[in-house]
Amino acid sequence: MRTKEIIAMLLAGGQGSRLGILSQSEAKPAVCFGGKYRIIDFTLSNCINSGIDTVGVLTQYQPLTLHKHIGIGTAWDLDKTNGGVTILAPHLKNDRGAWYSGTANAIYQNINFIDAYQPEYVLVISGDHIYKMDYSKMFDFHMKKNCDVTIAVLEVDLKEASRFGIMNTDENDKIYEFEEKPKEPKSNLASMGIYIFNWKKLRQALIEDNKIHDDSDFGKHIIPMMLENKEKIYAYRFNSYWKDVGTIKSYWEANMDLIQTLPSFNLYEEFWKVYTNMEHQAPEFIGESADIKSSIISEGCEIYGNVYNCVIGANVLIEKDVIIKDSIVMANVVVKKNSRIYKAILDENVFIDENVEIGTGENIINKSDPKIYNSEISVIGKDSFVPKNIFIGKNCVVSGKTCEDDYDSGKLLSGESLFIKNNKVEVL
Repeated sequence: MRTKEIIAMLLAGGQGSRLGILSQSEAKPAVCFGGKYRIIDFTLSNCINSGIDTVGVLTQYQPLTLHKHIGIGTAWDLDKTNGGVTILAPHLKNDRGAWYSGTANAIYQNINFIDAYQPEYVLVISGDHIYKMDYSKMFDFHMKKNCDVTIAVLEVDLKEASRFGIMNTDENDKIYEFEEKPKEPKSNLASMGIYIFNWKKLRQALIEDNKIHDDSDFGKHIIPMMLENKEKIYAYRFNSYWKDVGTIKSYWEANMDLIQTLPSFNLYEEFWKVYTNMEHQAPEFIGESADIKSSIISEGCEIYGNVYNCVIGANVLIEKDVIIKDSIVMANVVVKKNSRIYKAILDENVFIDENVEIGTGENIINKSDPKIYNSEISVIGKDSFVPKNIFIGKNCVVSGKTCEDDYDSGKLLSGESLFIKNNKVEVL
């Protein structure tokens, strides 16, 4: 096996609990985005576009969809005999198994994988953000500054800085202090969770910190330790589009960013393509009665209704006299005639029967999960069925194959949730 100057370790094991039902059955990086993509596609594409051809993908929570999607990495030109992409799930070690219990702990448990390539440098990235970044430019910065660690940072509004890990720097962008969600931030340089480490330095820090913390984390433990040890740590400023799609609202907003007249995030740049593993689909068909404005329509769709300001996934059927507005519709969804859908997210394999209305009524925050469903967006979970003549309000959640009797007088009012679990109905 040839040695590699730099390899990437991609953290993709997070649950993404703030995405609610969208990440209930799969890891956040596997959630669909932008019609035909999954969230992890953007980071994997960044790697190959940046010339990094060896990527370890660390998975844990609900990994089956993610594993199937990545496969052997062919879609990203990462199906290589020396390097390429490798799935790194928790596994049995010394007659016992151990879950990854922190971002740094996950890297620590895969030291042998990294050592096998004898890299000088390791890029640590996350698989749950939407952005395009040339990591080679960050690497050039790292080399020029002769850093031990380089951390990508994004300037945020100072009023919002208390929500982030903040890097305090001198006039040369050398980091002298890290503050995790400070009440009174000294700067607005937020960590993006993208790091380049000199491997020998990181390896030593991981081993030392593992003796102290079972849940070793880069932000909480490794970076503060390396600062205390006077390691040379610099901030690399990133000034382009970056979105943490960690909430229902931010996920919806990021999809809507794609369909602006001048999109904040452009999927169509020839010089920086976003790749994905997608089976060949038939071309989309737009019926004579269809009316479509400012929307992304993916392969294999049949559209006979009205679609305005939407992102539509692959192989979706929208029948006549349907109106869908300001919504995200994922792959293999069917929406039958005369239905009306406003500001909603329909997950994969959803079936909406005739004359269903979703997303109107009062704006009442969801009663069971107010921190998750609070932005007027109703969500219909994966593989769900909504029968005909049903009304569903705002900030609602539906999960499972529901029937007419599951709804009170044919309605699920704003702020309510309906779950079918083990053939039992829960209305919350």
